[in-house]
Amino acid sequence: MASVRYGASRRGRRPRRQLNSRINVTPLVDVMLVLLIVFMIAAPLLNVGVLIELPKTDANSLPSKQEPITITVDAEGKIYLQETEISFDDLTPKLIALAQNGYDQRINIRGDTNGNYGPVMEVMASINAAGFTTIGLVTDAKPK
Repeated sequence: MASVRYGASRRGRRPRRQLNSRINVTPLVDVMLVLLIVFMIAAPLLNVGVLIELPKTDANSLPSKQEPITITVDAEGKIYLQETEISFDDLTPKLIALAQNGYDQRINIRGDTNGNYGPVMEVMASINAAGFTTIGLVTDAKPK
């Protein structure tokens, strides 16, 4: 007598579920939208460190291949190397340590419009005396 198996396919095996080979892009889109929002919020905060009021001029910007070292002198005469406050005496040794390509490293000085001219010139003279020759003064563009 022949036995009957219920639920069996033609060949005697149980049918398997077929694999779903489609990619679910919903989580990918969610992650990308979150990253987009994070970068849109963070991008304006990526300006160079210390907030000061720069003088306004008609000068054109200079092209630069590498990121320059930035020194900021605020209205109170405090000196900042990149974003960290530093004393005037420690400025030259730190600059020499930061200069990766020798004394050809570009140094930008940012001075506050409301500040005194003296501290900016003292910083500039100290940098020049240390052997750095490529020194730039940073300004904002005048509104048109």
